[in-house]
Amino acid sequence: MDKKRILIVDDSFDMLEVIRRQLSKYNFDTFQASAVQDAIDILEHSDVDLLLTDLQMPVKNGMELVKYSAQYFPHIPVLVITGYPSVAGAVEAMKSGAVEYLVKPFTADELIKAVQQVIQQKQNLPQPVKSKSGKEPENSWGIIGQSEGIREVIDLILRINNTKVTTLITGESGTGKELVARAIHYSGKNSKGPFVAVNCGAIPENLLESELFGFVKGAFTGAHNTRQGFFQAADGGTIFLDEIGNASSAVQTRLLRVMQEKEITMVGTNKPISINTRIIAATNSDLYAMSKSGNFREDLYYRLNVISIAIPPLRERKADILLLANHFLQKFSNEFDKKDVILSEEAAKLFVNHNWPGNIRELENVIQRAIILSDGVIYSQHLPFYINTKERRSTETQRFKDSLYTEDLLLREVERRHILKVLESVDNNKTKAAEILGINRKTLREKLKN
Repeated sequence: MDKKRILIVDDSFDMLEVIRRQLSKYNFDTFQASAVQDAIDILEHSDVDLLLTDLQMPVKNGMELVKYSAQYFPHIPVLVITGYPSVAGAVEAMKSGAVEYLVKPFTADELIKAVQQVIQQKQNLPQPVKSKSGKEPENSWGIIGQSEGIREVIDLILRINNTKVTTLITGESGTGKELVARAIHYSGKNSKGPFVAVNCGAIPENLLESELFGFVKGAFTGAHNTRQGFFQAADGGTIFLDEIGNASSAVQTRLLRVMQEKEITMVGTNKPISINTRIIAATNSDLYAMSKSGNFREDLYYRLNVISIAIPPLRERKADILLLANHFLQKFSNEFDKKDVILSEEAAKLFVNHNWPGNIRELENVIQRAIILSDGVIYSQHLPFYINTKERRSTETQRFKDSLYTEDLLLREVERRHILKVLESVDNNKTKAAEILGINRKTLREKLKN
């Protein structure tokens, strides 16, 4: 008979050891975790027959773990440990998915009896769906998170993925808008068609029209041959128009016609070409406000906004920060051949408390940097100064302010110095600078030109 594997979760290392020893006497294998996040990692990467968790824990309490397990691992029974003052909490935990609770203090016999009873009930719980390979299927198409905001995003993806409805994805830079667009495409029945991503902010305005719709030979100087555009390349699939707010008025007019007539016209000809392409657009701007102020076509806005998916910023997804961090730890540990790099408790707290203005992209870059600088464990000194400590952050902020305001300056000059300072900090990478400044590349180019 196979040994049953039990995950024990308690913030007290003494309690973890006591329970481990008691269970080992009865031939149980155990995993141990002192925090909810560590427990989630074990659940996701190991075969567990029973989850045994305390309710009172710092940062995240055991109730969150019970709810998470009930949603994502309903085949794993949950036994809750609680003190006398928390019996009401244990009852709430049972309503949330736990099948039994054990009140502290308890004897070894009471523990073993409760564990055996819960394991016997496992056969009545829903079992995980297996793929043909016998492994649990991957979910979320690379979208990592358990927060309510991300669950809502995934729910919308599942509702629209088998349609060709036009979709507008909104969210700050670095939140993963293209990842959501790819999930919509590749999880649906049209996934065999092409997925073509176009960054409208990265293509010069005078070239965007010809890149999107193609051009015929002789349409303009340099058009030596006829060339198809992105819309034709995406025929039968999905075209993803990122940073749609940067499209010129001419491009907006042509996009509107494409959506109305289901056809495009190449630059240099009046002959229409029918297309069958789903349009997914994305923006980090307020398109509604832009449409009301005349900076974006209002009729196009409503055409694009049939279904809207708003991706929450990382600062509103505290529950997802360490999940994402662990994902990137694994990714870059493999890439740099540094096995089993982990976050120290100190670094993990700094991660959770940081606001992440650059969102997931910033988190990814911070993890990448920290893995390079660390040797197995990431500590606070391996993190950028603005994450490290409040004292250092305050010092650096004041130093930066002093460099700007040591004399009476016009607002234009303050802005100029700030932009140049940011550019210097990212080695003149204009894309990164624009993200930090909260503007698009086109606006940054104009400011630099001025």
